[in-house]
Amino acid sequence: MNNEFEINQLAKEDSWRMFRIIGELVEGFDSLADIVPAVTIYGSARLKPDNKWYQQTVDIATLLGKAGFNIMTGGGPGVMEAANLGAQNAGVISVGLNIELPKEQACNVYAKRTITFHHFFVRKVMLVKYASAFVIMPGGLGTLDELTEVLTLIQTQKIKPFPVILFSSDYWAGFLDWLKNVVLKHGHISEDDFELLRVFDSPMEVAGAVHSWYTKHEVTGHKALET
Repeated sequence: MNNEFEINQLAKEDSWRMFRIIGELVEGFDSLADIVPAVTIYGSARLKPDNKWYQQTVDIATLLGKAGFNIMTGGGPGVMEAANLGAQNAGVISVGLNIELPKEQACNVYAKRTITFHHFFVRKVMLVKYASAFVIMPGGLGTLDELTEVLTLIQTQKIKPFPVILFSSDYWAGFLDWLKNVVLKHGHISEDDFELLRVFDSPMEVAGAVHSWYTKHEVTGHKALET
C-alpha cells in the first residue's frame, strides 16, 4: 500500500515538474524573441577582473556589439560578467541567463535582461537557440560541457553550422591535441569535425570572423532549431 502511494506521489511530482519546465521554456521564448542576431559567450565563472582573459572578453563583446550583435551569457561572474560588461559598453542588449544553484549564483550587474532558470537544460536551450555564433573563452568543466554540446548539435545537424570559436590557442592546445591524437586515432570523430572549430588569439579576429560569417550566410538564431 505504501509503495502504491509513493508511486502515485512521484507521478504527481513529475507531472507538476513538466509544467514548470514548460513555464521556463515559455518565459525564455517570450523574453528572448527580439535579441537576434546574438552571440553566446561561454567561459569560466572564476576569472577575476585583473585576469587578461577577463579584459579580452570585454573587448570581444564590445567589438561584437559594435558590429550589431547582442550578447548572451550564463549571467554569472567571471567571463559572463565581462561579456555582459562589453555588451553594455557597446549599447546592445546584454542578456544573462542565470541558474539556481545550491550555492546561490547572483546575476552580474551588467546583464540588463535576465532570467533565472531552475533547469539547466532549459537554460542551455536558450543559450543555443538564439545564437548566431559561440565564443568559448578559457574555462573548466561547465565550459567543456557547453562546448561539446554545441559541437554535437552541429555535428548531428540539429542546429546550423554556426561559428564555434575557441579563444587562446595556448589554453586549448592540449584539448585539441587530445582530440587529434587520441579521439581521432581511435575513430571516435572524423577529420571533418575539426572544421567546426576556429581558434583565435585576438578579440579583433573573433569579431571579424563572426561578422564575416554572418554577413555571408544571413542566418539568425531563430532558424537554429528548425527541422
